[in-house]
Amino acid sequence: MSVATLYFDELFAGNDDPWAFRQRWYERRKRALTLAVLTRPRYASIFEPGCANGELSAELAPRCDRLVCCDTASAAVALAKTRLLGYAHAEVQQSRLPEQWPSGRFELIVLSEVCYYLDADDLCDLIDRVVASLTDDGQVLACHWRPVIDGCPQTAEQVHALLDQRLAMPRVVQHHESDFLLDLWSRDGTTVATHEGLR
Repeated sequence: MSVATLYFDELFAGNDDPWAFRQRWYERRKRALTLAVLTRPRYASIFEPGCANGELSAELAPRCDRLVCCDTASAAVALAKTRLLGYAHAEVQQSRLPEQWPSGRFELIVLSEVCYYLDADDLCDLIDRVVASLTDDGQVLACHWRPVIDGCPQTAEQVHALLDQRLAMPRVVQHHESDFLLDLWSRDGTTVATHEGLR
């Protein structure tokens, strides 16, 4: 069974940063690496499910023309909206995935620390929705904590293996550490050097 919304509501009860995204060097460094693996300087549209309090969202916003974020916890949605106030092209929705998927197509979908909360059936459904809403040159970025999380139905390894199998597109960046997995898949398989005519 996927983790219930109540779990996230309780995390945000009286705490605007339950994972210490702002304080921990681990989190700040991981965000920098996440942004660094993106092979394009700018994207037409980005979707970030499970945006939490919007720390990563605020760094994705300057890299796109349209940003859609969502979270299942109402407190997280309110925090992310506040964090993104300076970006008119960003919107934050309260929704439960995979069933409440946003409309439109996206050039980049960022799955950061969200997929291991889903059971196998919901994750397969989510990946199918990802594939259906990607543009023809779309990309998927996934980043997940490797140690087992109590109460989560999946591990990072299980999540990234299933993503690789069901996305069925070239993986253009792979950065794995003992703490987390970070992968980028791209429909066109183009590297930065190829895109800039260096190869």
